[in-house]
Amino acid sequence: MQTPHQTPETASPEIPDKLYFRIGEVAQLAGVEPYVLRFWETEFPQLAPKKSGTGHRLFRRKEVELVLEVKRLLYEKRFTIEGARLYLEQNKAARGGKKKAAAKPIAKTEAAAQAQGDLFGGVANATLDAIRSELTAIYNMLG
Repeated sequence: MQTPHQTPETASPEIPDKLYFRIGEVAQLAGVEPYVLRFWETEFPQLAPKKSGTGHRLFRRKEVELVLEVKRLLYEKRFTIEGARLYLEQNKAARGGKKKAAAKPIAKTEAAAQAQGDLFGGVANATLDAIRSELTAIYNMLG
């Protein structure tokens, strides 16, 4: 049985040869609702469609491809939003030909882990350390 976030095929849909796409077209191509695309705009700085004079979002082909990549990372690879954002930042060279910074990915990953730890407070870190110690003790007893 399929969940609502899975696609029947893992291949990306054919993107029509057009200069600009409206949000409804992109939503249909990606198989998500337009509000999801608007949310992703707030979470992924790389995803910044132009707006027409009437305020309609106009996506270029590279942004449509980015939407499909974000969907793949979130729905198929099960990344968190933060994880997908870091992944996309670290892999700019593959997408846009830009240089990757050598030391930044580790620092960003550690910063993300710290930020997620801060969400749950120091109590969660102490609790996780206690659980880790108990599991290690059980593992040692079994092995």
